[in-house]
Amino acid sequence: MTVYHFVGIKGSGMSALAQVMHDMNYTVQGSDVEKVFFTQKPLEEKGIKILPFSAENIEENQVIISSAAYKDDHVEIQRAREMGLDVYPYPIFLGEFIKKFTNIAVTGAHGKTSTTGLLAHVLGEAQPTSFLIGDGTGKGAQDSKYFVFEACEYRRHFLNYTPDYCIMTNIDFDHPDYFKDVEDVYTAFQEMAMQVNKAIVACGDDQYLQQIQANVPVVFYGFGEHNDFQGRNLQVTESGLSFDVFVRNNFYGTFTIPGYGKHNVLNALSVIALCHYENVSAEVLSEHLATFQGVKRRFSETFFKDQVLIDDYAHHPTEIYATIDASRQKYMEKEIVAIFQPHTFTRTKAFLGEFANSLNQADKVYLCDIFGSAREERGNLTINDLKDLIPNSEVIDENEVEKLKQHDNGVLLFMGAGDIQKFQKAYEEVLK
Repeated sequence: MTVYHFVGIKGSGMSALAQVMHDMNYTVQGSDVEKVFFTQKPLEEKGIKILPFSAENIEENQVIISSAAYKDDHVEIQRAREMGLDVYPYPIFLGEFIKKFTNIAVTGAHGKTSTTGLLAHVLGEAQPTSFLIGDGTGKGAQDSKYFVFEACEYRRHFLNYTPDYCIMTNIDFDHPDYFKDVEDVYTAFQEMAMQVNKAIVACGDDQYLQQIQANVPVVFYGFGEHNDFQGRNLQVTESGLSFDVFVRNNFYGTFTIPGYGKHNVLNALSVIALCHYENVSAEVLSEHLATFQGVKRRFSETFFKDQVLIDDYAHHPTEIYATIDASRQKYMEKEIVAIFQPHTFTRTKAFLGEFANSLNQADKVYLCDIFGSAREERGNLTINDLKDLIPNSEVIDENEVEKLKQHDNGVLLFMGAGDIQKFQKAYEEVLK
């Protein structure tokens, strides 16, 4: 019996893939550091074995899938190679695995996790659909027709895939530790476009995606009149946003989504365009767009009396702006309070002014110390360099969260990709 052993199983993509394969009746186990991550809970719920790193974990009849975080000098990978076992980096294994299905890659600088989740939810109501989402969620459906997966551009990882379809949400400069500038990011997406087999669904409101060249049809969506799938007549309602969709200037239907913010409408338009291409009816689309519950760490709400606490993965200026904007749409009468933890010194340095501009849209800003890795070059940059650009902002640590109680009619946005959740957890303890 072949056992699939995941080195670094608590990584978000690794955890999701392990869940998918477990659901499809493969024998799965994995190893990782002995620290608790939110991605391990679904593994534990499915009874997937998680071991501490050790060469003793590697045995005959195993196929090794390794996280990008671990190189050939890792103790388990070394042992596997000594034993002559097959060792696959995660993106390469996934690229081969998805060829069994009609597979749809979802990529973009922003919005790919939410869009992957939404597409999996809607498409899954029409046909058996397996999915892998970057929030650590994965599900393998028996007799699956479709495989929907999040494809990350970082270090050009997505070039390991040759998908049937690809949704491209946007192109923006991020990961300054790898990409030189936005043009460098564009070249990566252009390479990806040439690897797609059936069609690309791309946001036509994005100036870079408008230039994408491909050997397959490119279907554009957005708010501009030049798009194949155009959103019009946005209305804020108590249950979310409603909008009309026109397909090549012909009215197609009116749809409602539970989310707020134009970025969520764009995500929905991409799903509508892809599903239309695969002959999913407007009725099925309308019904299931309205019931999407969201994905982890994307505008996840908790309520305490008149305060709303929101956990959000926003860690780029564009995402912060969108999260604050969505909060204003949904909670027009409330004070918007941003509690932000910058993620990596390279990103903070590269976008210092842009972070300040986005955060200045909030009514009050609290800043947490920069979350960086031990291997990162830190220089002289500190959180105070960002604080100096935001009037009336304050630096806060876990022991000072009680001061957030003064915003008694506030929406508290805990934003970041590091361990910002510990600040929210500390504040919830104060409230209890």
